[in-house]
Amino acid sequence: MSLDSLKARVPDHAKDLKLNLGSVIGNSDLPAQQLWGTVLATAIAARSPLVLRELAPEAKANLSPEAYTAAKAAAAVMSMNNVFYRTRHLLSDHEYGTLRAGLRMNVIGNPGVDKVDFELWSFAVSAINGCGMCLDSHEQVLRKAGLERDVIQEAFKIASVVQAVAVTLEAEAVLADVE
Repeated sequence: MSLDSLKARVPDHAKDLKLNLGSVIGNSDLPAQQLWGTVLATAIAARSPLVLRELAPEAKANLSPEAYTAAKAAAAVMSMNNVFYRTRHLLSDHEYGTLRAGLRMNVIGNPGVDKVDFELWSFAVSAINGCGMCLDSHEQVLRKAGLERDVIQEAFKIASVVQAVAVTLEAEAVLADVE
């Protein structure tokens, strides 16, 4: 189970995804903790058991136990926050924005790893889940912390490729049953 194994599963018609998977993960300039935390959090957010099974062991090998747990926590809390804040944003009645959220999200304040890394992972998960408010919020925190746009873009490149590979492989599994 590895990045190479996952790339080998990508069908020929999605060769671009295979190449992109190799470049955004295999040749990334991100520090190991930022890279593998982003990979793990987005693999969880992509909701593909196959992708997660292939990438999680390599992420675990490249992350401290604290970072591995924090990346999982980022995926968990953002799966809640992305739905909540995206819904609040999309509702025509803006009064919902004035109501207290009343949801626990303590891990954001104390993730157990560098706050910037956790914010980057949260940003990447928000890209997959499509929450504009969350993307803007996390991007602003990252920029204020000194991260350059190209570093932030690396996170959403990883998110986009992991998501695309997950969708493609899930579709291939279904189509194999009907073809």
